[in-house]
Amino acid sequence: MKLEFIRSGPALVIENEERLLVVSDLHFGIEADLAAHGLHFASRSTERLERLMRVIDLTDPDRLILLGDIKHSIPSLTRQEYHELPGVMETLRSRLPLLIFPGNHDIGIERFAKKTEICPRDGALINGIAFLHGHMNPAPDLFGNLIVVGHHHPLLALRDEVGCALQEPAYIRAGLMAGKGDLSVPAAKVAQTRLLFMPAFNELAGYDISRIVNDPFSPLSRCMDSKSAEIILADGTYIGPFSSLVQDEDG
Repeated sequence: MKLEFIRSGPALVIENEERLLVVSDLHFGIEADLAAHGLHFASRSTERLERLMRVIDLTDPDRLILLGDIKHSIPSLTRQEYHELPGVMETLRSRLPLLIFPGNHDIGIERFAKKTEICPRDGALINGIAFLHGHMNPAPDLFGNLIVVGHHHPLLALRDEVGCALQEPAYIRAGLMAGKGDLSVPAAKVAQTRLLFMPAFNELAGYDISRIVNDPFSPLSRCMDSKSAEIILADGTYIGPFSSLVQDEDG
C-alpha cells in the first residue's frame, strides 16, 4: 500500500489494488450558513470544485472517495446547496466513479447521489482499507485495518511568544488504546488498527489538533492513543509526535 499526500487539496491518494483519491469535508454551501451568522462571503463553490478537478487531473485516480460532509447545511438544504450541488456531483461523476461515505452534514445528499454511490454511514472496507466519515461508531469489521477518517478538520497551529507562527491543514496518525472511549474493540485488533484523520478540503474549515486530542468529540477520537499520535502536514511533511508539540508549547 502506498500513500501520497496532495497539498493542493488537501487530498490523499492510496494505491493498492486500485488508485483511490480521497477527499473529506468539502462543505459545499458553507457560505450560506456563514451569512446567516453575519459573516458574508461570496460563494467559493466554483473555485472549490475547480481545485478538486485539478487534483483529479494531477493524480489520475481510478475512483474518488468523498469522505463525508459534501454539503454543509443541517438539518435541511439551503437554496445555495439546491442550486449548486447537482452541477458539482455531475461534474465529478462525469470524470470518474464516486463513492460517498455520508457525514453528519449530508442530510439530503441522496437527492444528488446515485444509490450505487452511497456507502454505509458506519464505514466499509475498500481494497483492505477502512473508510468512514467518523461521526458515528465504526462497523466492527473495520478494526484491524488502517481506518481513514474525516469529520475532524485537523489544523496544526504552532504559536510563538508573539502569536501564531504556523497554521496548516494536517493529518493525525495514531493507534487505538484498549479500554479508552466507549467503543468495544476486540483485544486482538487493537494493536493492528491505525487511524488517519484527514484535514478538510474546504478552505474555511479547520479545528486545532490540540483540541481534537485533548477534548475528543467522536467515537474514534475518544479511543485514540494520544501517546502514539503523530502529525503530518498536507504535503506529507512529517512534523513529529503530538507529545513533542505539547512539550514545546509548555516550554
